[in-house]
Amino acid sequence: MDLRQLATMAAIVDEGSFGRAAARLGYTQSTVSQQIAGLEKAVGGAVFDRPGGPKPVTITPLGRVVLTHARDLLARADAMAAALDRFRAGDGRVDIGTFQSLSTVILPVLVRRLRAEYPDCDIRLFEEETDPPRVDDLDLVFFDGRATGDVEHRKLLDDPYALVARRGTFPPGPVPLTALHQAPMVAWPAVCDQPRVEEAFARAGVRPRTVFRTTSNEAVLSMVRAGIGSAVLPRLVLDGVDEALTVHDLRPAFPPREIYLLWPAGRTHSPLAARAIEIALDIAAAYHR
Repeated sequence: MDLRQLATMAAIVDEGSFGRAAARLGYTQSTVSQQIAGLEKAVGGAVFDRPGGPKPVTITPLGRVVLTHARDLLARADAMAAALDRFRAGDGRVDIGTFQSLSTVILPVLVRRLRAEYPDCDIRLFEEETDPPRVDDLDLVFFDGRATGDVEHRKLLDDPYALVARRGTFPPGPVPLTALHQAPMVAWPAVCDQPRVEEAFARAGVRPRTVFRTTSNEAVLSMVRAGIGSAVLPRLVLDGVDEALTVHDLRPAFPPREIYLLWPAGRTHSPLAARAIEIALDIAAAYHR
C-alpha cells in the first residue's frame, strides 16, 4: 500500500462516496476505484461495502482497522512535509561554537539577524576555549586560528593586538614595545592567544612583569582600570572600552590573530547554517572596514 491509497480511503470515508472523494482529490472516479482496489489487494480484503445506487458506501471491520492507522500515517506524513518546508525556509536548529571576545561583539549581531529572518529558528551556542576546537558535533565554530584535521574553514578577519592602559599611563599615540620592559602587565594564562603575545615580546627582547593572570576578559580590563597594570589584547576584546581606559597601537606591531569559521569537512549545511555563514562573513567584512 502507499500513502495515496490511504488518503483516498480517508477521503471516501469523509465524503461518503467515491464520486465526492474523487472531486475532492482531483481524481477521476475510476482512479479512486483503482486506488481502493490496490489497497484491498495489499491488505487482503474489502475495506468498503458498496451497496450500489444512491446508498452511501460503508466501511468494513477490516477497513476500520486500516483507517485508524491510515489517519495516523497521513498525519505523520503531513507533519514531516511541514517540517521539511520549515527546514527549507531556514527554520530548524543550528549549533554554533564561539569564544569570549567574539561572543560579545560579532555573535550578538549574527544572532539578531538570524532571528529577524527566521523567528522560529533554534540557535544553540557553546562557548569553549579548547585547542583544538570541538568541531564534529557542531554546525559551525568560530575559532581564533586555523584548525588541522578533517575541517573546512573560511577566514573572517584579522584581529590586531593593541595595548590597553589606565588613562594617563602613556601619552596619546602608539607605544613602543621597549616602554613595556619590566612594566606591570595583566594577562591571560598561557593558553589561547597568550603564548603568541609572549613570543612577540620575547622576539623584541622585552620582558614585561606579569602581576595577574585570568581567563576573563572583563577581569583583565577591570584590573587595568584599577591601575594594577596594562594589558595587550586583541581589538575585539577592546571594542567599546570606557573612558577610564586608553587604547594604543604598538610599535612594532604584533602579528594579528586570525579569526576563522570552521565546520567538519564534507558537511552538507542546512539552509539555516548556510545563511549563518553568509551573515558571519558579511558582519566580519563590515567590522574589518
